Amino acid sequence: MASVPASRQNISVDSSAINSGSSSLWDRVSSWASDHKPVVYTVGAVAIVVTGAGAVYYFSAPGKGSNGDESGEKKKSKKERRKAKKQAEESKKDEPLISDPAKPAAESEVKKAATAEPEEELPQIDESTIGNFSEEEKKTFAAKLKALGNKAYGGKEYNKAIELYGKAILCKADPVFYSNRAACYNALGDWDKVVEDTTAAINLDSEYVKALNRRANAYEHLEKYSEALLDYTASCIIDGFRNEQSAQSVERLLKKVAEAKGRKILASKEKKLPSPTFVTNYLNSFRSKPPPAGLEETAELDEETGKGQLQLGLLSATKKTADGYEEASNAFDKAIQLGDLGEHEAFAYNMRGTFKYLKGDNTEALADLTKSAELDSTMTQTYVKRASMHLEIGNRDAAANDFEQAMEQNKDDPDIYYHRAQLHFILGEFTDAARDYGKSIDLDKGFIFSHIQLGVTQYKMGSVASSMATFRKCIKNFDKVPDVYNYYGELLLDQQKYAEAIEKFDTAVEREKQTKPLGMNVLPLINKALALFQWKQDFQEAEKLCQKALIIDPECDIAVATMAQLLLQQGKVTDALQYFERAAELSRTEGEVVNALSYAEATRTQLEVQEKYPQLASRLQNMGAGLGGPQMR
Repeated sequence: MASVPASRQNISVDSSAINSGSSSLWDRVSSWASDHKPVVYTVGAVAIVVTGAGAVYYFSAPGKGSNGDESGEKKKSKKERRKAKKQAEESKKDEPLISDPAKPAAESEVKKAATAEPEEELPQIDESTIGNFSEEEKKTFAAKLKALGNKAYGGKEYNKAIELYGKAILCKADPVFYSNRAACYNALGDWDKVVEDTTAAINLDSEYVKALNRRANAYEHLEKYSEALLDYTASCIIDGFRNEQSAQSVERLLKKVAEAKGRKILASKEKKLPSPTFVTNYLNSFRSKPPPAGLEETAELDEETGKGQLQLGLLSATKKTADGYEEASNAFDKAIQLGDLGEHEAFAYNMRGTFKYLKGDNTEALADLTKSAELDSTMTQTYVKRASMHLEIGNRDAAANDFEQAMEQNKDDPDIYYHRAQLHFILGEFTDAARDYGKSIDLDKGFIFSHIQLGVTQYKMGSVASSMATFRKCIKNFDKVPDVYNYYGELLLDQQKYAEAIEKFDTAVEREKQTKPLGMNVLPLINKALALFQWKQDFQEAEKLCQKALIIDPECDIAVATMAQLLLQQGKVTDALQYFERAAELSRTEGEVVNALSYAEATRTQLEVQEKYPQLASRLQNMGAGLGGPQMR
């Protein structure tokens, strides 16, 4: 489980927290609150469509459109609204009615379509005869053929309707005729033909929403998800995000595209350690203990032995740098390969499993920790670590069982209560979380993160005064610990007390420099960047802070994601896309990869909209301003 608290505002995906195969927005809950990442890094609760000015978040609560819907309607005059209503009614008369582009018409719709004018005798119309008719005759024939096609469609005579619409198209290349014929192919499941006819319709009318939706539906059936996403996005923009079904389709397609690409990335992704910031935060979530007897720094051990490699791994980890952690991981692996570990064998499997987990290799990590528990059932930390891994793969019962086994071995181990509290916190069970944090503090008052997390939990419960009092007490008792100032600053930032928050972030940075010059935690820098953006929209200084964080910790996915958001807010879409893709590369688990790629695909769609539909990109940019602009949380 991740190591340090998350404020009420700054919640993000944490791989150590939940089943990465589930989702929130896409009818599943895939993201757990991180207890150390300071920026929203998930698509949870929103579908993202990107504008030249940044991300426009379309909230998909039932019956609720974007904030811009009502304001946009109020700006129209009564005359304009009457005209729009009349056009909508005429559009409905123009073609077969389909409530769902993937389904044939409902019975009521069939009856309505069947009321078309009665069939009349028409001359033979084909490519060989069409040149014999005047333009006026062709126009008249086209209207009659369309009406007959509508009647055939209403009677579910799709092949006949296709023939009639085809003749109407010979008389007049009308986008409605192509779209109507596409509806017939849609009912027959001939998706390639649907794409062909809707494309013809869109070429004639680039803002033909019904044709865009039909083509998007066909693309989705053909598993061309990126193409479907572009069409549904264009449809949403044209409709001003008023069509709930199209908006939900954007959400669904973002998920599909991201998941498909995410699986490919993970299949070829090298298992490697995340940023030293992440590793340090995870390791800090366990009470610091001296090395096992015989592995102390002063012990003289041959590095070519298993025990010598164990000692080397422990020493390397104290550097708290990327190189140090990599050396530690390799040493723990080599220790087990060399063997002859004696009483330290269980500890060796514990440490190797820990670093395999950090690399995102849960299967091997679980095997190592299970082996460790078999070798030494009294090592409570093994059960606690295994619980966090079970949580990550969505096995909450197994996690709870691990906590029980840990308590059977040592019910007075404060780490058990701290990490069980993390479980409750992540699940939103704040009363239970507060109780376990309190128990952890009772057993060990010197572990700062129990105090910090208790303060955050109180804040989440709405007890702001209690939370602030807890943090003031923390500063009094742990005035040299940078994390206290960082997370206190986050809560102040959530209350929009910007000057106070920045003061705390600055203090955290100074404490980091003093206490960890070689392994500085960059989260206070990123938090300060967010504060400056939210307070003064100071993009330049915010970017500088993120860049500084990335110089210190190039693998910090939070810094990468924050930089992407900042660039997106400024309309630097191409640059933002590169950072989102980089964030996906740095992600450890499927859930994190999908979240990063969802942003990347939304951003990529923005670029495609600009290229294919420049008039829509401009319109959406104006719409974004009307919505009050995007938010970074």
